[in-house]
Amino acid sequence: MALSPQAADIDDLLDLAEETPVIWVREQYQLAEVIEDLATCGRVALDTEFIKRDTYYPRLALVQLNTGKAIYLLDAPKLPLAEFWQAVSEVDIAIWHACGEDLGIFYLLSGCPPLTNIFDTQIALSYLTGQLQMGYQQALADILEMHIDKEHSQSDWLIRPLSDEQEQYAIDDVRYLPALYLVIEAQLKSSGLYNYVWEDCQLYAAELYDIQQVEDDEMYLGLADYRYTGEQLAMLKALAAWREALARATNQPRTFVIKKQAVREIITEQPSNLRELAHKTTMHRSMIRLYGEELLSVIQQAKKLAPDHQPPPILAPYRSKDKALANAVQDAIKKQAALLGVPNNVLMRKKWLNELYEVIATDQPIANLPEGLSGWRLNWVVDTLIPIINTHKDELKLGMGVI
Repeated sequence: MALSPQAADIDDLLDLAEETPVIWVREQYQLAEVIEDLATCGRVALDTEFIKRDTYYPRLALVQLNTGKAIYLLDAPKLPLAEFWQAVSEVDIAIWHACGEDLGIFYLLSGCPPLTNIFDTQIALSYLTGQLQMGYQQALADILEMHIDKEHSQSDWLIRPLSDEQEQYAIDDVRYLPALYLVIEAQLKSSGLYNYVWEDCQLYAAELYDIQQVEDDEMYLGLADYRYTGEQLAMLKALAAWREALARATNQPRTFVIKKQAVREIITEQPSNLRELAHKTTMHRSMIRLYGEELLSVIQQAKKLAPDHQPPPILAPYRSKDKALANAVQDAIKKQAALLGVPNNVLMRKKWLNELYEVIATDQPIANLPEGLSGWRLNWVVDTLIPIINTHKDELKLGMGVI
């Protein structure tokens, strides 16, 4: 039964989904057939199952995809997937739900450049509901009135054979995803929002790629605090790079080396010996025994850096008792969101607004705007929002400690 997205009847879509056959792929010749199907399917729904609870590198256990012709379950540990990853990158539309971790694995294993064919139904639903992180189970219930079991998400996906419940869980993750896409697509196109969603999906795919490319000595930025001194930032930079290298070398999660809380304690307490490291921080005792002396050496070397070799200070977030700027900006956001028919928090994310404030407060060029504001939002930001912020620039600078 051929259905156009605009006329898609949910019951018919679900009937089609139920009729789609399931095929396990364990041999190379079967994978070649999957790749051939991908070359002509137009769009594919995907998901992955993996384990990374106790490792730095995730262990890919299963790849599920629904081409419309069949639902394929790829037994990932048994298959060379390089050609498959390339085939996925060439499909017109690759449909995922909450693709963050999945694309992280894709980029790690594939070596492919940023994908430009992503449609994330979670991002799309944020436009329709204002809920930024709607889960797949809720999405199916709210949009398709379809209820699935999600209790096996944390099970051992490397065991073989999978239990019947695990297999059903894996199948359900892609069985109904094309139907969800078609219903969402119809709603977005009828409201003129589809192109905005598509652009945001590609932006997110590029951001996930960039995260994979962060160098060890830049990892500290995710832990930095504007209240840290130059010396503390130097310690943090050295500590974060050391933690990343050790986690990678020993193939264990960063938090197994040092948890975030212990990182903050080390930076603020600045222990100078093993006793202080043990008593002033919550760093695990076994890690202190194994790596404590090495860590202390890293910290001491960082403390010796001259001020001109320390990282630049972190700009404080905008805060002010005077609400004139905040009120003017929020009014502009509400007005534009209503005009476009999108939720306020989709039009402007808090992170983007903070980055925009920093660009203006420090007199940076427009080219330094966050990526999220450089696409379809750009004209509105430049023509409307920036002039409003510039009107309150003194308040902004004062609220960020720039003057």
